[in-house]
Amino acid sequence: MSFDKNREKGIAKKRRHARVRARISGTAERPRMHVFRSLLHIRVQLIDDVAGKTLLAASDTELKAKKDVKVERAKQLGQLIAQKAKAAGITNVVFDRAGNQYHGRVKALADGAREGGLIF
Repeated sequence: MSFDKNREKGIAKKRRHARVRARISGTAERPRMHVFRSLLHIRVQLIDDVAGKTLLAASDTELKAKKDVKVERAKQLGQLIAQKAKAAGITNVVFDRAGNQYHGRVKALADGAREGGLIF
């Protein structure tokens, strides 16, 4: 019984992600900021969909404080990717939540990126 429930959750997430991706796309001037969230970690990439290349990437494993609460690490990761983007000359991005709900770690990452200076 639980197998069916987990399968349905995965299918629903794929549908949400497809809906989000149908509407947004990244360019070199305004790359797509893609968020991947697993149970333990969170990763973010800045992607140029026109060229099909990843411009920047960051993960919470790069952060020094590994024992923090996951939401706090996500906020620090947002600030880190904003810092890397500013160094690369990127200020505007398109946010891609990848089918995840916009709350918790995904929202904390977005807030940290905005505090770091990214505009989206």
